[in-house]
Amino acid sequence: MVVRMFNQIPEHIIKQVQNAHNIVDVIGEHVQLTKRGNNYFGLCPFHDENTPSFSVSEDKQMYYCFGCKEGGNVISFLMKQAGLTFFESIQELASRANINLPNIGQAKDHLSTESRKLYEANEWLMKLYHHLLRFTKEGKEALNYLESRGITKESIDAFQIGYSPNIKNFTAQFLIKKGIHEQTLIKSGLFTKTTEDNMYDRFTGRVVFPIRDATGRTVGFSARSILDSTGGPKYINSSESEIFQKQQLLYNFDLARGEIRKKKEVILFEGQLDVITAYQNGLENVVATLGTSLSESHGKFLRRYANRAIISYDGDYAGQQASYRAAKILLKNGFDVRITHLDAKYDPDQYIKTYGIDAFIHQVLKVSESYMKFYMRFARKDFNLSNENEKVQYIKIVLQEIANIESSIEQEMYLKELSDQFSISIESLKEELRTFQRTISRQKNNESNNRYTKTTSTFSSQDKLRPAFHNAERNLISLMLKDESIASYVKDEIGADFNIDDHKVIVTALYAFYEEGNHPDVSLFIERLSDDHLRNLTAEIAMLPTFEHIGDGGLKDYIDVIKKQYYDVAILNEYIEKQRLAEQQNDPIKAAKIAMKILELQKKLKQSN
Repeated sequence: MVVRMFNQIPEHIIKQVQNAHNIVDVIGEHVQLTKRGNNYFGLCPFHDENTPSFSVSEDKQMYYCFGCKEGGNVISFLMKQAGLTFFESIQELASRANINLPNIGQAKDHLSTESRKLYEANEWLMKLYHHLLRFTKEGKEALNYLESRGITKESIDAFQIGYSPNIKNFTAQFLIKKGIHEQTLIKSGLFTKTTEDNMYDRFTGRVVFPIRDATGRTVGFSARSILDSTGGPKYINSSESEIFQKQQLLYNFDLARGEIRKKKEVILFEGQLDVITAYQNGLENVVATLGTSLSESHGKFLRRYANRAIISYDGDYAGQQASYRAAKILLKNGFDVRITHLDAKYDPDQYIKTYGIDAFIHQVLKVSESYMKFYMRFARKDFNLSNENEKVQYIKIVLQEIANIESSIEQEMYLKELSDQFSISIESLKEELRTFQRTISRQKNNESNNRYTKTTSTFSSQDKLRPAFHNAERNLISLMLKDESIASYVKDEIGADFNIDDHKVIVTALYAFYEEGNHPDVSLFIERLSDDHLRNLTAEIAMLPTFEHIGDGGLKDYIDVIKKQYYDVAILNEYIEKQRLAEQQNDPIKAAKIAMKILELQKKLKQSN
């Protein structure tokens, strides 16, 4: 459970912070939203899905996912999506709206002490490295190196690039003086302990690029040697830790996110210098992986923000292989994929420096190839096309890829290209293509059947048809959340005598909320609930469609159904108690008569529901 600090922050401050933001705008920074009816829908950022089930209500300032059952307000969204604490979410939202928060000490929250110290260590190191690079004689050589690579001081500051000095124990002692324990330094992946009991900075003598998560927190570093002739690896990264996981991180995403979302397009590079050079020249929707291949996690994460990806890796064979692997992942996640075709001697950084950003945009990005065009060119390198057998193998693997294309026009275009290249009739190619299409169709049907089986079993176990009284309670609570007069009416009629325990807790808290003089505000109310399950359930109920003007007759119908169930269950429990006493008194005839009455009542309850 996430620990809240509701009692430590005045309620009027929380309300002011929430009211300063439209939840659609905040969530829209992280999820592509499309309006359908009164609500907005998108792919859920909290679980993997291909069909949007994540709903955002502008009227209620709430979100709810019908797939994973997560729901809440703008505060809880930032907490879950960005991994922030309650206090940090309030701080972030207040900062955006230029709201001054009172001086409130931060309480313990869901981050472990170790994670907090790791964040702290990385943040202090980032500041130290950057200062050493920019303002000390020790960093002069590294600064000259960056400037020789065309990196401006403005970019050095924007990316907080730094330098780790070749001074024994210097950075370790700095952090220890800041209250970071030696064990934390080792766990951070930033230091190793030598046999002489010294703490050795892994990045000593290197230019250091801070790696930030999606919220802009420094979680690790990538360091490059200044001299290419050192014999060691050119780049080294922080070791994996609780907060630094390369498969989950993308360099520059925190700065690029706005442009990626705006253009619905992301440009993928291999290296930090590619990103920095492009960014400082005005191309801002650019990110890079951290010395690893693009992962499934990267693909799913980026799909929330963009539907088009341009892969611009190095022009050499290794870069093209990486492009192929990345393209397959992005295609799987529904991207329109394009791949640039750079000369083998260039990477994007070198190309931009040689020809300029305009040439890169117009002669590289804008003429990038479709995945299929790229694949046909890339795959040729593995075959000797003067050999008949290898030529046939090449044509077959290309046809296998063409079989995955849904557009018949695109298929025809690539088939014609193959036909022209190898003097084979389109009819023959189409016949072979149909063989591969049938195989793909069978595979899709099997996957669809498996999905259907899993889905129906899940629904049968989790989403069984609710009894009438259960639906009546949900609909009544939904109305109570919108109208305090309805809540007052229900309180007078049945109080907290709801049949579902969770509903009893929710209405009891809601009565107290209104008694304090609050007006209907689901977004604020759910902060009163200390349990994640109750918050998600309240969000789900709040999103239920209800009648605008139900009238007293409709309310009474709901209440009568709830009362009947409540009283019938109460009577049933009385008979169960009487049966227990009869058995204790050794009166089997009386116990049997009561048992018959219990069965009759149970049958009646089952029929009514």
